[in-house]
Amino acid sequence: MSVAGPIEAPAAEAAPDLEMPRLVAAFEQGAVPQAEWTHRAHLLVGLWYASRLPEAAALGAMRAGILRLNAAHGVPTTPTRGYHETITRAYLRVIARFVEEDEGLDGWGGRAERLLACCGEKDYLLRHYTRDRLLSSEARFGWVEPDLRPLP
Repeated sequence: MSVAGPIEAPAAEAAPDLEMPRLVAAFEQGAVPQAEWTHRAHLLVGLWYASRLPEAAALGAMRAGILRLNAAHGVPTTPTRGYHETITRAYLRVIARFVEEDEGLDGWGGRAERLLACCGEKDYLLRHYTRDRLLSSEARFGWVEPDLRPLP
């Protein structure tokens, strides 16, 4: 499946309110090109779901969408690559707490910028997990609690 034209995560100067529905639709169809399924895109889709669904439903939507995209891209889940349960759940928890605290009064673009400033670094979870624990097979295939400090 593909959609017309590339799907890009919204840049600061783009119109995020217009781009996000397109990104989410492509995500739900398993049609986001692999090169465009970045850490930033993961977080923004997570923000979309966490802003509209209860946390458990947002997690289910993210999990299903990531697995669908991985299948479309031919990415198997192995002990070293593919879907990662702990990373997905931990980020969804962080994003859900962000949504609870953020009023989002300045629209989607402002909310997205604040989320990315808060936890957009790719190694954000290493504030809460040791690298060995986060990258373990146990963490990839199931939930493991943080071993450095609790998640927000």
